[in-house]
Amino acid sequence: MKIDHKTVDHLAHLARLEFENESKEAIVNDLNRILSFVEKLDELNTDNVSPLIYMTDETNVLREDSIHETISHAQALKNAPKKDSDYFRVPKFVEKK
Repeated sequence: MKIDHKTVDHLAHLARLEFENESKEAIVNDLNRILSFVEKLDELNTDNVSPLIYMTDETNVLREDSIHETISHAQALKNAPKKDSDYFRVPKFVEKK
């Protein structure tokens, strides 16, 4: 596959980018170099290679879920500077334009 100016124009439109002539030529060259590098990988024999799912053999160490006493709704609102029955009262910070 070869990248040309038409392909770069299409990609630029999809990405909402604009290129001038000299930078467009640089993008064409860069994309062609990337594709030629990826095509080199096709030369490798990968018949007996299993797909790589994780980069390491490490596993996550997770803690056990435990049930413990939490504060009640009333305790949570106890030290609130302003409250309205079951809710914290805060200043309005969303403005209409």
